[in-house]
Amino acid sequence: MSLDSVREYFAAHAPDAAILVTEASSATVELAAQAHGVDADQIAKTICLRAGDTILLVVTAGTKRLDNRKFRDRFSAKPRMLSADEVVAATSHPIGGVCPFGLPSPLPVYCDISLKAYAEVVPAAGATNAAVRIAPDRLVELTGAEWVDVCQ
Repeated sequence: MSLDSVREYFAAHAPDAAILVTEASSATVELAAQAHGVDADQIAKTICLRAGDTILLVVTAGTKRLDNRKFRDRFSAKPRMLSADEVVAATSHPIGGVCPFGLPSPLPVYCDISLKAYAEVVPAAGATNAAVRIAPDRLVELTGAEWVDVCQ
């Protein structure tokens, strides 16, 4: 189960980080912001994309949208969204619970600079009702992510 892989990940890499499981769904940015009492941009949404032959994760502030031009300039390819089945196959996480933690195999992770506006962000944690509160720099450190500027 996806939530279990995220729990195992945090137990091994950041045992001080608490996974928050809510009764309410946090499958969308708006629902997650309500469930966790934060601004919508504090929700760190994770997008699973293909750039050429590479599958990668981009983590952005909740209401931000990818800028196709910036993405092409950075990755030399047009961003292609994966289907729900492809996302689950690549991450083990369902849409609405996708995160850069507890992946079945390593994927390149990129964090958009839009996350830097907050001392704490709330990415999903492998399920549509699970999340974790974390500083953006710690998110980058734990996932081996690279900072990029790919949003509007």
